[in-house]
Amino acid sequence: MKRFAGQTVFVTGGNKGIGHGIAKRFAEEGAKVAIAAIDSNTAEAAAALGEDTGSQVIGLTLDVTDAKAVREAYGKAEAELGAISVSVQNAGVITIAKVEDLTEREWDLNLDVNTKGVFLCCQEAIRRFRASGTKGRLINTASGQARQGFIYTPHYAASKFGVVGLTQSLAKELAREGITANAICPGIIHTEMWDYNDRVWGQMLGEYGPGELMADWVRGIPMGRAGTPAEVGALVAFLASEDAGYITGQAINIDGGLIMS
Repeated sequence: MKRFAGQTVFVTGGNKGIGHGIAKRFAEEGAKVAIAAIDSNTAEAAAALGEDTGSQVIGLTLDVTDAKAVREAYGKAEAELGAISVSVQNAGVITIAKVEDLTEREWDLNLDVNTKGVFLCCQEAIRRFRASGTKGRLINTASGQARQGFIYTPHYAASKFGVVGLTQSLAKELAREGITANAICPGIIHTEMWDYNDRVWGQMLGEYGPGELMADWVRGIPMGRAGTPAEVGALVAFLASEDAGYITGQAINIDGGLIMS
């Protein structure tokens, strides 16, 4: 299917992990895609994705916590690819620490990237949807920790609960304009971030070797396996499609049944 032929999609954190799975799905379905990330390899990741899918993909270096940089990145994307119709706020970070060891710097980093960064990108996307008369789609990456906070990550949980609240508020404000806003709540998805989680949480929770903590947690998933970035990409593409035009303000779990609420 080429549901997004001729459309421009902006994906933050699109150079790896879940974001790459999302960007790849849109590119496979005919979209022109801008992937924006703080990492220096973003241009190379975009070039590889474009070659792999045959779609036009550009890479932009972006710190989502910098409002000026966000405005400039969206402007570059539109100048090269055309008016943006879908904006996916996926860039995120996580750190893990016991509450007495959690630093103010770690707290600020998680809230700045995971919540403020989502807001700034949504804000800029909305401006551009309105300017072009586009009934756009906002999709924000939250987390299973937007449903249930987990041990040693109160700052991360707070940042992701914030994403859900932000999404609901925007959905209500934008509904009459035909702009939808939804969030996704991934569970255990095999990415580089989960490799970090396995290592650090494993050390803090007990004598887990490499891969053992994730394997233990996966056993608690009703489907009995971790998810993939491609599966998350499929959900995001649905939420961006015409078929999801009457869905807004929702936070949708994608976790193999791990959290059912």
